Amino acid sequence: MAEAAPNLLVIRRRYLGDIVLLGSVLRNLRQHWPGAGITVLTEPAYAGVLALNPDVTAALTFPLGSFHWPAFLRRLRRARFTHVLDFDNTDKTALVTRLTGAAVRVTFDRETNRFRHPWIYTASAKVTNAFYTSHHITETYLSLLSPLGVPIGTREVRLFPRPADLTAVAALAGNLPVVPLPNTTGAAAPPNNPQSAIRNPKFKKLLLHPGSRSPFRLWPVERFAAVCDRLQEELGVQVFVVSGPGETALVKQIRAHAKTHLVALEQRLTVGQFAALLTQFDIFFCHDSGPMHIAAAVGTPVVALFGSQNTAIWHPLGEGHTVLQAQLPCSCIGDAAPTPCVKGDSYRSYCVRQIDVDLVFATLRKKLAS
Repeated sequence: MAEAAPNLLVIRRRYLGDIVLLGSVLRNLRQHWPGAGITVLTEPAYAGVLALNPDVTAALTFPLGSFHWPAFLRRLRRARFTHVLDFDNTDKTALVTRLTGAAVRVTFDRETNRFRHPWIYTASAKVTNAFYTSHHITETYLSLLSPLGVPIGTREVRLFPRPADLTAVAALAGNLPVVPLPNTTGAAAPPNNPQSAIRNPKFKKLLLHPGSRSPFRLWPVERFAAVCDRLQEELGVQVFVVSGPGETALVKQIRAHAKTHLVALEQRLTVGQFAALLTQFDIFFCHDSGPMHIAAAVGTPVVALFGSQNTAIWHPLGEGHTVLQAQLPCSCIGDAAPTPCVKGDSYRSYCVRQIDVDLVFATLRKKLAS
């Protein structure tokens, strides 16, 4: 008699990039158990990306308030999960893991992190600090498959924009204005028609996302403006700017410093629409961020600015991407920054400001030429 397909719960609370990068684990689970149910539990803000991964059967989100917890826990029990993969091992996720009633419950036993409630789990994957700091985060994620006996057949992370989102983006692109570009060597002026330059294959198109979860990781707005001006004036590249929640002021500052016209995509986009939008561009220019990982996962080449983050762990996956980072350890900028850097804390480090405009422009020029 054939073994029944398992019903799997994968727990990863946050953040956007981390949820994207679960894709390699989900792909291997699906290859090993084609008929399995695979539910991913995350915080509501990051659940949208799961709809772009065909290996996910369902998305489940943590309750927003204590009032909703009883119904959430009843739903967990009714689901009858057979396996739980807890990628967080916090007090909350350990409790949820136990309350599922699953027979198989696995998590990490990391060298530098306290192993919370080991009695709750039936197995764990040991991860040394030397391994964690020298390998991409997906390699750490994949190590959790070993206690389940699931072989690693692929390391690919892919997202697939939905047809409805591609249609919505096509409509958006058709409504964008044509922005006049200079007649530079090798670049003709854009045609005078209602179609936006974003849809015109004759012109290289770059999408800039200047935001970051940490204000310490932001490259100065005047440098973004300078690079965008050179791209448009010297190379005839059409530059569009997109922002996330709370980042519109940042875009306005960049446009105020720019001498050329930058098209700001001000429409509020869902994660799915943003992924679809990325497929329309030749290159995505950004900081180390969740959008960076979405771009890489849909196959758009990335040029990303890193501060003191560990690039071995967090670089964009796949071919054709470039990471720019100042030589580390860099000197603390001190008086040139609003507050001094906190050494050892990449979320409070201004090292990204050590990257200059000429290097960024040269990198983008080379990438666009290829």
